[in-house]
Amino acid sequence: MKSTRRIQLIAVTSGLLAATAFALPAASAAPAPKATPDAAASLVAHLGADATAGTYYDSAAKTTVVNVTTRAAADAVRTTGATARLVEHSTAQLLKAGDAARTADVAGTAWSVDARTNTLEVNVDSRVTAAQLARLRHSTAAYGDAVHITRVSGTFNKLLSGGDTVQTTQWRCSVGFNVRSGSTYYFLTAGHCTEGLPAYYTASGTYIGPTTGSSFPGNDYGIVRYDSTVAHDGTVGSQDITSAANAFVGEAVKRRGSTTGIHSGTVQALNATVNYGNGEVVSGLIKTNVCAEPGDSGGSLYDGTKAIGLTSGGSGNCSSGGTTYFQPVTEALSAYGVSVF
Repeated sequence: MKSTRRIQLIAVTSGLLAATAFALPAASAAPAPKATPDAAASLVAHLGADATAGTYYDSAAKTTVVNVTTRAAADAVRTTGATARLVEHSTAQLLKAGDAARTADVAGTAWSVDARTNTLEVNVDSRVTAAQLARLRHSTAAYGDAVHITRVSGTFNKLLSGGDTVQTTQWRCSVGFNVRSGSTYYFLTAGHCTEGLPAYYTASGTYIGPTTGSSFPGNDYGIVRYDSTVAHDGTVGSQDITSAANAFVGEAVKRRGSTTGIHSGTVQALNATVNYGNGEVVSGLIKTNVCAEPGDSGGSLYDGTKAIGLTSGGSGNCSSGGTTYFQPVTEALSAYGVSVF
């Protein structure tokens, strides 16, 4: 983890009107409307992983860019109003490189397809030793320049902490989004916050309710039922949340957590994988340059009124900056049959 234009033409004489009529292009030649990120994602799914290599939103050009590996795919993209960009490596190739990174099994690594550079971006944190880095390079060597390995500051951690906001008897986390199923209300948070199905309490010790579902590792989401009269509504701070949506690369987002409050940034990649260590590998995450710190786990990633994700973990902090990964909220909503309100 929005503009209006109006053009008005005035013809002065009937002669000018007649000339203009002949100069206008035929209706069938009108350009296709610009594709939305969701429409581009649907097209990519249709074209397949061998013919495409991800999408991103170019905020400067105000267009959705779709990476393609064939001329035929480029032609299909242009008909939707998106911008086609011919690249060398397909999504299928980059995902195989990701499988090679997973095979190395190095704790403190994270990887995702970077649509802008058409590479598999592999980040290694400060705990990764020279020997482990060599093992990772050896594992991905067959993919050559399709893999880009960089070291990041700090370590990739699940952002747990003891303290306030919503808490168990052992750790503190943050509410992601309040949701409901019929007349029953819940909140979503990170799955590593709901391991063992603990009961949750407010900062003052008031009982909230039990954890009724948890998925971690693999995924990172969980759900807690409101069994008390603790106040809850469909907002994140003062921001009303009315729907849920999938993230897209280049999207401007905000994150809110119990430790650091609200911070903003952009989505850098989708379907990212993080190896937190001890067999705790989570896939399908949203990679962002939004900072976070311990205790922010489970907190909200949103874009205006749209719920986007739940804070999973990351590296760095909100003083020097960092990278944070989020569980897509739409997956959690679908898994538990609940909706935002």
